[in-house]
Amino acid sequence: MGDAFQFGLIPPGSGVLCALSGGADSMYLLCRLLEGRERYGWRVCAAHLNHGLRETAGRDEKFVRDWCGRRGVPLAVGFEDVAGYARREGLSLEEAGRTLRYRFLGQAALEAGCPLIATGHHAGDSAETVLMNLIRGCGLKGLAGIPERRDNIVRPMLEVSRGEIEAYLKEHGVPHVEDETNEDVNYTRNKVRHQLLPLLEELNPQAAAHIAAAARRLREDEEELSRQAAPLAAEGLDIPDGVALPVRVLREAPRPLALRACAGLLERAGLGAQAVHLERVLALALGDDPSAGADLPGGRAYRQYELLVLAPGADPEPPAPAQLREGEQAWGEWRIWCAPAPCPAKAYISPWEFYLRPEAYLVRPRREGDRLTLGRRPEKTVKKLMIEGKVPARRRARVPVLALGGRAAAVGGLGPEKDCLAAPGAPALHIIIKIEENVL
Repeated sequence: MGDAFQFGLIPPGSGVLCALSGGADSMYLLCRLLEGRERYGWRVCAAHLNHGLRETAGRDEKFVRDWCGRRGVPLAVGFEDVAGYARREGLSLEEAGRTLRYRFLGQAALEAGCPLIATGHHAGDSAETVLMNLIRGCGLKGLAGIPERRDNIVRPMLEVSRGEIEAYLKEHGVPHVEDETNEDVNYTRNKVRHQLLPLLEELNPQAAAHIAAAARRLREDEEELSRQAAPLAAEGLDIPDGVALPVRVLREAPRPLALRACAGLLERAGLGAQAVHLERVLALALGDDPSAGADLPGGRAYRQYELLVLAPGADPEPPAPAQLREGEQAWGEWRIWCAPAPCPAKAYISPWEFYLRPEAYLVRPRREGDRLTLGRRPEKTVKKLMIEGKVPARRRARVPVLALGGRAAAVGGLGPEKDCLAAPGAPALHIIIKIEENVL
């Protein structure tokens, strides 16, 4: 029976904090950790979080206090208003409880000087997680179930079945408390545990064990594919907006690696994403639209011609219109310098520097219908000129337009309207428009 418990996940002499609810799984975990204390010299501590959701929560807290006290196990106890946190953050009770629980465990481990935290997830939990992910929609990573180790979290019971846990507790006379909410099938996991999994076990009594074993094998495949995809994601560039990657990197890669590279880039940009979002991001990279975009949890992905950009946060609003004034003025990430001066022999120096007739110009975003005639070129809409100039769609509204009487007189980086240029030797406004460095 003890062979299924993975003692090897915890190095000899290590300190480990047991996540202790008082239920059967966590009591089994603590007992096995205490065995490891005798066999491998572990320093074992425990932590219990009162979620404030049940009338019996106080009973559970007293139970773990008494049990740990009798056996000399250092115990940290905390309280969190999970329901209140869920309301404030717009989370389900399950999500809120998980977030607060791991936050508490991390702090308790730090204060106890334990480098590892052990949780009581077992083979049944892994099977339930696979089924839940499959129902919601997932990729290979979701089918890999619960990992044995993530950062400083270890789960040495993933090979242990619920039957083995119950048999161990009975044989050793270990008491536990029952959380009545575990029977409430209004929670998705409980519905899978009490309705779906038993149905599968009618077809095969080893269904949970087989699903957990398959998840372990898939996890190995996922880890190898992610390892191969890491160099692709490493080609991403950190930019002010987030992270950018040349689309050729994803186009030349096998699809499984390209998807995992997208996952790595999203993580690097601080964006969360599920399988459907990864597909959306990869479709942007492989598509023909050089200005396409898609919303993501916490941000946005968009094409910037031959770059794929992953940007946290909402698209920035364009700056408000402002009167052009002498001297230097900021407009978003642009700087506009204006000074009265006689027009030299050539009014047009570059798209960034030119001499305009002295008028009262307004600095504003592009408007639908704005048009320009640049030099000897035919008149075109500003939008078309921006597309030809490969101005990213996400930034077009933030490019300054110098307007006169409702018409575009000049556009930052594109140049001035031919008819608005000053005559050589005549009074003029010397205009220099620059964008801040490192802004795409």
